[in-house]
Amino acid sequence: MSLLELYCDVDDFCQVWKAAQPKKLCGKFGQRVREPELSASEIMTIVIHFHQSGYRHFKDYYSEHVQKHLRCEFPNLVSYSRFVTLMQRVVVLLWAYAQARCGHCTGIAFIDSTALRVCTNRRIPRHRVFAGLAARGQCSLGWFYGFKLHLVINERGEVLAFTLSAGNVDDRKPVPHLVKRLFGKLFGDKGYLSQSLFETLLEQGLQLITGIRANMKNHLMLMSDKLLLRKRYIIETIHDQLKNQSQIEHSRHRSPVNFVVNVLAGLIAYMWQPKKPAINWSSRDAHSLALLC
Repeated sequence: MSLLELYCDVDDFCQVWKAAQPKKLCGKFGQRVREPELSASEIMTIVIHFHQSGYRHFKDYYSEHVQKHLRCEFPNLVSYSRFVTLMQRVVVLLWAYAQARCGHCTGIAFIDSTALRVCTNRRIPRHRVFAGLAARGQCSLGWFYGFKLHLVINERGEVLAFTLSAGNVDDRKPVPHLVKRLFGKLFGDKGYLSQSLFETLLEQGLQLITGIRANMKNHLMLMSDKLLLRKRYIIETIHDQLKNQSQIEHSRHRSPVNFVVNVLAGLIAYMWQPKKPAINWSSRDAHSLALLC
């Protein structure tokens, strides 16, 4: 998509959001309230477009691309340090916009989490930016220090829900909150095995389907569910794109708020991606497979 299309959609959302919010109270008597140099929609457009541009470092993108080639589109540009400060003002708007851009449930959903490291393990004792927020956790690649991004998608590769947690939070803990609006079947890895979680989700009309551990007894499973469980790699592909193309994971953060802004902007950039990882699956395929079995 073009930069103009992105700005128009973001600006339309900001206008609706502004109209729905109550009027802000005035400041202290006699105090002048200054408007920022750039509007919220312009700031959001720039941070989202960064994740679509192919640049790996935001400073290079802003200095070499925005300030040199996009001055006609953004005539009130500020310095890089000032823009980094202004980014913190749009974190709530970015979260609301990302929620509005989420896809629709189709009855098939995949869930998984991925680690977001904020520093290398040898620098954990010296790390101060995320002190009290980040935590040590363990994933399939070993121990890490940072956060977890919990993601729920459908078979079309559309994001249905997301949340952030500390690195030591159990993957099963945020599941009930993430899937409140979903129905059908939810596929996850062995980390989501839990009888209590299965029963809780079943009461909500959602069936949790996972693999089994080596020391567990085998149980019967529909062939269609077994095949869909093997397609769970689709969400791992999305995690890889978010980290390597949208740059949501790096160790250069100097503010927790800007870390959240970076993750949200990367998610939104993926949501605008015209071609997403997807699997060819429909209710007709499931019905045909059932007849063959």
